[in-house]
Amino acid sequence: MRIATYNVNGINARLPVLLKWLKETNPDVACLQELKAPDEKIPKQDIEKAGYTAIWHGQKRWNGVAILAKNGLEIEETGRGLSGEPEDEQSRYIEAVVNEITIGCLYLPNGNPAPGPKFDYKMRWFQRLSKRAKELLDSDVPVVLTGDYNVIPTEKDVYKPERWIDDALFRPEVREAFHELVVQGWTDAIRKLYPEETIYTFYDYFRNAYQRNAGLRIDHFLLNPQLEKKLKDAGVDKHVRGWEKSSDHVPVWIELSE
Repeated sequence: MRIATYNVNGINARLPVLLKWLKETNPDVACLQELKAPDEKIPKQDIEKAGYTAIWHGQKRWNGVAILAKNGLEIEETGRGLSGEPEDEQSRYIEAVVNEITIGCLYLPNGNPAPGPKFDYKMRWFQRLSKRAKELLDSDVPVVLTGDYNVIPTEKDVYKPERWIDDALFRPEVREAFHELVVQGWTDAIRKLYPEETIYTFYDYFRNAYQRNAGLRIDHFLLNPQLEKKLKDAGVDKHVRGWEKSSDHVPVWIELSE
């Protein structure tokens, strides 16, 4: 079973790229972030024509997350949003069961500029995610938490780390929060299989970042012990970043044994 995650950076603006990628790679499940569209503007018919059913949690102009599953795979939505801050209306988390696997699709706040209110919100959101992650670990079912975490975990996950010291993606508090989340009992799938390789999932539109391979690794797969045992392969579809009008992120994927 192949599960992928892809920050599309605007589902309608990038629809041709999304559909081309789905046709080329044929994932069983695709988790999408940064839809930048309200629910009524999600291109449901195009997704269905591509052979997928979908659930989504949209938001006008910003944020938005979705889970797509191949036709024939049932999606049972189990939640949207994270508890702990009732006034939070940002669409950043959706959760479902597909093929007996609980999948949490997330778009963690960027947090810049830091320090400041946006950074404070990021850290609160991280705490809420960690609480939900612990609940899912305790549920004793196969779980994956995937998406755009907006976290650079270590220096080997960023080109020229010295330039990112004060950025909200790389501040010590953020890396520590990610570390504390992982040590609950999660496995970083990419680093499990490729502990030392240079792997990036984001390339800025400026300064020819993609051409220079000057990127960041901020899109992650965290697997609980039940799924970690089934991890066969993982990787990134880096070439998609070179397509015309592509997102600044690249798709990331894992392969699981049955």
